[in-house]
Amino acid sequence: MVWDTLVGQRRAVEALRSAAAGHGMSQAFLFTGPPGSGRSNAAVAFAAALECEEQPPGCGTCHSCHTVLAGSHADVTVVRTDRLSIGVDEVRDLVRRSALAPMGRRWQVMIVEDADRLTDQAANALLKAIEEPTDRTVWMLCAPTVEDLLPTIRSRCRMVTLTTPSVDEVAEFLSRADDIAPALASYCARASQGHIGRARALARDEGARNRRKEVVSIPSRLTSLIACMNAAQNLVETTQEEADAITGELDTRERGDLDASYGVVERGRRPREYAPALAALERAQRTRAKRRHLDVVDRGLMDLVSVYRDAIVLATSPGQPLVNEEIRHDVEQVVRGASAELNLRRIGWIFDAREQMLDFNVPVPLALESLMVALKAPSR
Repeated sequence: MVWDTLVGQRRAVEALRSAAAGHGMSQAFLFTGPPGSGRSNAAVAFAAALECEEQPPGCGTCHSCHTVLAGSHADVTVVRTDRLSIGVDEVRDLVRRSALAPMGRRWQVMIVEDADRLTDQAANALLKAIEEPTDRTVWMLCAPTVEDLLPTIRSRCRMVTLTTPSVDEVAEFLSRADDIAPALASYCARASQGHIGRARALARDEGARNRRKEVVSIPSRLTSLIACMNAAQNLVETTQEEADAITGELDTRERGDLDASYGVVERGRRPREYAPALAALERAQRTRAKRRHLDVVDRGLMDLVSVYRDAIVLATSPGQPLVNEEIRHDVEQVVRGASAELNLRRIGWIFDAREQMLDFNVPVPLALESLMVALKAPSR
């Protein structure tokens, strides 16, 4: 079934199944939920059910389901961005495509991931299309919260709210879907804090697990100013290396495709139109690399939050399970060195650093250095 990847989302699945069967169908849907809850997966699964050739819809095995899930269905368009925002030109092109009749017999489905990244102009262009959709077009927008979109857009969408799955649900999914050993599945489920994609990445990549272990060990080591500066520098370097590894192969492939399309390899020379195309590609790649680095840093900061969250839990409710059970000794050290109130303020400082980097474009090294100094253990 196409719903199998939606972990811990029983109520949402029931609503989507009913809509796909024709009960409560709408021309626009807004999928909201915390990171890792599966907003995009839910939208794609719903699109597959809408295009499904079988009854009840959403079999997961017919040709339409298979092509939607593989990302190759002619009538399902998924817009995802590697940039910091989605611009008006991209949305206008999407609106023009949405007005076309579907090639098949069912729906023209337009999925916008990261709809919260729409610029004001792009959001206004999208609003007009949602207000006046064609009879066989369905819009699906994905965002963390309803407040991330214009009120005029969200008022015209049917809401589909997803929740963070439990640790047990994520661990069971890893064991069932990816054949992960129970002990490793349990660790990855806890470490990801219910983020399905992060849990699968940790389960499949020992390097990712080692990088996380390095990050969660930081709080217990922030005992001096030099330790703070070293921790910030190490975090900058490791996150940059991880981001470069992710984008490097894609950059090389895109450059090769560009060279091939302009005949650079075969002709041994560059036509006049090649230079501006190359400049545009390099600008896009730099933007993507910046966002990727910010995403990796952001993930590391959430791992830091989990340590201070554990310290608060250990200080106030000792019997509760910890996210970082495997470093309980380090967490106990953090508890001994600060009150629960201070650790709560530390979590606030981490979120302030995230805002500085993501919203105010503060350089990553500067933001992390300031953060690590703020997190330093109090002098005795």
